[in-house]
Amino acid sequence: MLIQLIANDRPTRKRVNLVKKLIKREAEFMFGRAPEITFDSDREASAETVDKAQRFLDGALKRSRWNNKLMQAGLDCFIGKRVALKISGGKDKPVRVSFRPSPEFVYSVTDDDCDVLDKIIFFYQINDEQNRADQRLWKQKYWLENGRCWLNEGVYNGFGQLLEGGQDVDTGLDFIPCCVILNGGLSGDMKGESDVEDLIELQNSYNHLLSDDADALRFNMFPQTVAVDAKAESLDAMKISPGALIDLQTDPAKEGSQARLDKLEAGFSYSERFEAAITRTKNDMFDLLSVPNVGLEQLRGLMQSGKSMKALYWELISRCEGKWASWRPALEWMAFAVLKMESIYHGFAYDEDALTVNVESLYPILEDDFDEMANDMQEVSRQVRSRKSYIEKWRTAPAADAELLQIKKEETLFSDSFISAAESELMPDGE
Repeated sequence: MLIQLIANDRPTRKRVNLVKKLIKREAEFMFGRAPEITFDSDREASAETVDKAQRFLDGALKRSRWNNKLMQAGLDCFIGKRVALKISGGKDKPVRVSFRPSPEFVYSVTDDDCDVLDKIIFFYQINDEQNRADQRLWKQKYWLENGRCWLNEGVYNGFGQLLEGGQDVDTGLDFIPCCVILNGGLSGDMKGESDVEDLIELQNSYNHLLSDDADALRFNMFPQTVAVDAKAESLDAMKISPGALIDLQTDPAKEGSQARLDKLEAGFSYSERFEAAITRTKNDMFDLLSVPNVGLEQLRGLMQSGKSMKALYWELISRCEGKWASWRPALEWMAFAVLKMESIYHGFAYDEDALTVNVESLYPILEDDFDEMANDMQEVSRQVRSRKSYIEKWRTAPAADAELLQIKKEETLFSDSFISAAESELMPDGE
């Protein structure tokens, strides 16, 4: 007779969302430090114009909670294939910047250029009613007509009937204040690619392995008590508890036999294969997004060197730079679009041709600034780099000329003091 502990026979269904962790880590690495968006100018633009342009842009980004919105937009783009960058404002409204995920907009482009918007429609459901008559949906449409941007905004019910708004409004702009950012894709693609799509099969395999491992442990971790040639009455009276006395009697029907109790221990012989399979699956998921699969133990020997850290994250940096090929032009367009709207709605006068915008991506990794500064100083001493270039790189650009002028004054002052001291030593006493 076999006495065993019967466990719940339902199979385990473990769900570990490793995809979410990887996508979030990718977005945090790319947008954890918001890029620096700055205006610069050539000789035609005054410093005052550059400062005003920078203040307008910084004000619009601050009102829009830019850092948080940019991180969320990165996640939306990596998961949903695309995201819409939208700039709103008016004569009585400040300029703001926002992002909309792919399920909340559709758009079309011009016939000769897939990068120029011809029309874009934003929409979302305001409430969650089952009855269509009680449903409320908001829709906003931008389109170009005869070189002007028009806007139509309204609230509709579930049958598509207009309930509020719906008037065509001339925005006063000659462009649609929206830009669509695609995640990957080929030439002419209007949908983009999702980073999650390639990870789904590996995520399912990872969860199946974890579930099977939990079942193997759950069903086989307990030793089984085996009774051989034991009397049924003695088994029924048996109590399994610490220190309990077992009155084990031999079954009279078993002539020439002796009852005995044994423990059948489970033997786990798959642990090495399981660890290899689960590690290989996990590494494949990390490799698909170029995210290094490292923890604190692996990083301890690299924390003192920025170059080592950069080498460790080089593949992820390269992947992010490829994504910046789509994001950087969109952010440059955003900067000039904010100035155009400030000019049209609030009278800011500037010359667009005299301004340039720089978008510098920042990654949260250690940099060897001191080594780089030493190398730049050697270039200055060898006269292959100007002092002004060095000051502009490691300090603020507007202070470069003033700093060079101060250095020249100090050199002149020290030189004059040295000459005066030398002449006084050569003069005879009393003269």
